[in-house]
Amino acid sequence: MFELEELLAEVPIISAIRNDMDLKKVINCDIKIVFVLYGSLMEIQDICSKLKNAKKLIFIHVDMIDGLKHDAKGIEFIKKLVNPYGIITTKTACIKCAKSLGLYTILRVFILDSQSLQTGINNIHTVTPHAVEVLPGVASKIINIIKKDIDIPIIAGGLINTKKDVIEAMSAGALAVSTSNEEVWKLG
Repeated sequence: MFELEELLAEVPIISAIRNDMDLKKVINCDIKIVFVLYGSLMEIQDICSKLKNAKKLIFIHVDMIDGLKHDAKGIEFIKKLVNPYGIITTKTACIKCAKSLGLYTILRVFILDSQSLQTGINNIHTVTPHAVEVLPGVASKIINIIKKDIDIPIIAGGLINTKKDVIEAMSAGALAVSTSNEEVWKLG
């Protein structure tokens, strides 16, 4: 496995796919890292197989996989079934389990107000994921605040739709951005 921080610095545009149409598009583009934000237990193996055949590094958002329980057994199941490069989750227990299994981990935090900002920072310090995805990604001020308090890579996600959004997020301290916008994928 590559060191995640080095990989994100090298490849800062991440494709976030939400359906089979996105899957078809990302297979045929130069994007290297893919966040899988959809699927079910019946589909995830096929989705990941297609991505691996296209030489993509896969992070599965385990909270969004229908039928998957968000506990140690669910994470163990995903690891055994598809062995992704890593997982994304909002749940600290899933981060701990995935790290113990050798998966890279991304804690997704939604910052809506000052309380959720503090809770997010506390959770990051508690579980020490390999990276954190901050949503909404266009909140440069929030990224800047979090960057001052943590020493892990930040990925900006949510509402990243233009080159300007990418530049602003990365200027604020994000090492990479995740987006479902195909036009932004082409920037990578």
